[in-house]
Amino acid sequence: MNLGVAAAVVDGVLVPGGLEIVGDLVGAAGLPGTGSGIAVPGFVDLQVNGFAGVEFLGTDLDGYRRAGAALLATGVTAFQPTFITAPEADLVAAVAALPVAGIGPRVLGGHLEGPFLSPDRLGAHPAVARRDPDRALLARLLMAGRVAQVTLAPELPGALELIELLHARGIVVSFGHSNATADEARLGFEQGVATVTHLFNAMRPFRHRDPGLAGAALADERIDVQLILDGVHLAEETELFVLKAAAGRIAVVTDAVAGATRRPDGVLAGGSSTMLESFRRLVSLGATIDEAAAATSSVAARIARRPDLGTLRPGGAADVLVLDDRLELERVVVAGVDAL
Repeated sequence: MNLGVAAAVVDGVLVPGGLEIVGDLVGAAGLPGTGSGIAVPGFVDLQVNGFAGVEFLGTDLDGYRRAGAALLATGVTAFQPTFITAPEADLVAAVAALPVAGIGPRVLGGHLEGPFLSPDRLGAHPAVARRDPDRALLARLLMAGRVAQVTLAPELPGALELIELLHARGIVVSFGHSNATADEARLGFEQGVATVTHLFNAMRPFRHRDPGLAGAALADERIDVQLILDGVHLAEETELFVLKAAAGRIAVVTDAVAGATRRPDGVLAGGSSTMLESFRRLVSLGATIDEAAAATSSVAARIARRPDLGTLRPGGAADVLVLDDRLELERVVVAGVDAL
């Protein structure tokens, strides 16, 4: 199947010509002929709390299917259902209910955003369910199902031991909801942690002599930063600063929620922008098409340790979006099959 596009982002570079799909894989790129639109990798979202009225903390397979169909309509072809801090029984049930396949987008595994978070940086997470690092509790949560990522605060007593346990099981650790100093953050980075959750949000503020987790992450070229790019969670000047300071290591996340994005007290509880809208925002802020594709696909796949996803290359997974000249979504392909 030749997508017949005018250009495609192949191995991170915008290449003129059509794109071939053979089975569930990308075939040749740069095919001759006339076409329209641009092929980019399917979006990979590492933080989706809920979507289209479906809250993942407490839904069933039917709910996942409804949310999956809605996510596909925004270009998301792979994602991590995310569970915020909650009582143990609720988290165990949510992890156990994770689907393996059959909902449209690929489910990369669950993202436990808590409960091992700073009491000073909880944001919208319920304080009553927050816990200090607890190996036994973590073991019970991991036994429940397919956990792919855990967000925790590195400065908490026992946090570094949990990092070791999680890495031994092949689970990605991300730092977030943290009051860590730069020194405390660096201790975790030296243990192999290589990403942070929604940079700047729910973490120690950046100051010129106290840069905190955010400053430590931006200064360390080994660290990929996850960023909510909706024009609400961060000022535009902050977005531009991060785009320049962390070029090539930004993974846009939506932090999408099923309902209201603010609590009654005004605290942000999640994002309302889609990945497609974030892609367009990146371009409006000066990113090139291939840079926007990296920030919405390949960097997230790298964080998730899924080198098979997030990049269009011959022999790679055929998760492809076709965008028109206005960056509107024309076509969604997952594993070589039209999904819309």
